[in-house]
Amino acid sequence: MKAFAVIGYHHTGKTTVVTELIKSLSAKGFKVATIKDIHNESYRADTEGKNSWKHIQAGAQMTFARGLHDSALIFPQPLALNEITALLDCDYLIIEGMKDAPVPKILCAESLEQLEELYDDTVFAISGKLAGQFPDWQEPPLLDVNTQLDKLTNLVLEKVFELLPNSDPACCSQCGMTCYDLAAAIIKGERSRSDCLTDQQQQLILSIDGKPVTIVPFVQNLLRDVLLGFISNLKGIDPNGNISIELKRHD
Repeated sequence: MKAFAVIGYHHTGKTTVVTELIKSLSAKGFKVATIKDIHNESYRADTEGKNSWKHIQAGAQMTFARGLHDSALIFPQPLALNEITALLDCDYLIIEGMKDAPVPKILCAESLEQLEELYDDTVFAISGKLAGQFPDWQEPPLLDVNTQLDKLTNLVLEKVFELLPNSDPACCSQCGMTCYDLAAAIIKGERSRSDCLTDQQQQLILSIDGKPVTIVPFVQNLLRDVLLGFISNLKGIDPNGNISIELKRHD
């Protein structure tokens, strides 16, 4: 999936930008999913005392709350971006918030001070309340979502790339950069998405419940060497044949 974030302080127009881009991308036939990152100590996805809450308190690792009009999947802890995206099936993921995510970003601001504070090289467009105040603005494009939605949508289609694996730099950095720095370099045109070696050159593919799991190169090589060493000692097999292993767990 391709992913980008819309970031900025409260009341700068982020939600308007997100909802308009959802409509625009959906109208073009893309399947869109969103993440709303909430920084509010009082917010809870579940309500204490409700039956779904009791399921979680009893030890359920996740609980579906299914109603007459909608359904919600509840986890008893905040999930990392990788854990969330493993559950999604979409063409475009729009994240409202998560300014630290290694994805291209649209920055919403209502003042130059906010812009200067939050801007970095992962930003490919500026919007929100600041848009329209500076008609001669050059780079990155400053676009009003209410009057320039088509331009903003086309910029998303041009700039946004497949989600990077967001690997721990201590385990990866095979491209010579962190995923965040690589995202910034791709936006600036200095690198390309294919420079990521973690998911572009996977020789060992792991999937759980049908969903692929990205493995950093070091672990790929370690597991690959262990498997090849074990299989090389088996008799009556083609040493050059492809290997497929399925592990079924029974509780």
